[in-house]
Amino acid sequence: MVDPSLTPEQLLGEVDNLLRSMPPRATIRHPTEENFAWLGRASALIECWNPFKSSLFGLEISKLNGIDARQGDQGFRGIMILLNQARSDLQMRTIGPINVALGQGMVFDYFEEVRRTIELASQEVWFIDQYLDADFVARYLPHVRAGVSIRLLTSTKRLSSLLAAVDLFAQQNQIEISVRSTSGVHDRYVIIDKASCFQSGASFKDGARSAPTTLTQITDAFAAVLQTYEGLWADATVERPSP
Repeated sequence: MVDPSLTPEQLLGEVDNLLRSMPPRATIRHPTEENFAWLGRASALIECWNPFKSSLFGLEISKLNGIDARQGDQGFRGIMILLNQARSDLQMRTIGPINVALGQGMVFDYFEEVRRTIELASQEVWFIDQYLDADFVARYLPHVRAGVSIRLLTSTKRLSSLLAAVDLFAQQNQIEISVRSTSGVHDRYVIIDKASCFQSGASFKDGARSAPTTLTQITDAFAAVLQTYEGLWADATVERPSP
């Protein structure tokens, strides 16, 4: 049982841990002890965060566990929206948007910040960077949770290296990765579940290697950033098909 006297900082940590430990999307509806325990803990956390949301969360769980698969998908989306709403609210009330400055050579600290961010994804991780390549695939994609879709928007600069690695990674892990290329990519972003967005001051594969850099959460301009890059994605060249 979650302690109702948890501070907002402690509750934020609990929500982060819950999202990282989420059962696989493909099996979360199965009647297993692991799934029941996770959903029970999620319910307790929502109750601690906002008791008025508790009944709504219960309805979403009922949909998830119903017989109808379409309603189950609606329930899953509702659960993830509420958990991400709780996380965003607690983050704004405690640490605020994530803004990290990293000195030259702090490559591991940069990697850790990005890793922790993508491990929270429950539906989609979308990287936008014109310099994505094989090193990027090896460094970050193994940390994307099973069942989470992956989109990569890049340029043609290192496309052959990227695609070779993507094909092998996708084959080994039995997943599909969507890759598109365009000349319109200049900034570098990672977008999580279409709900949060982080801008990197350096290419993801080189973060802090040869110069200081930053990792900044985009909040006020997030909707505009998402709309802009969804437009670029729609017009970009399909290199690997969408799932």
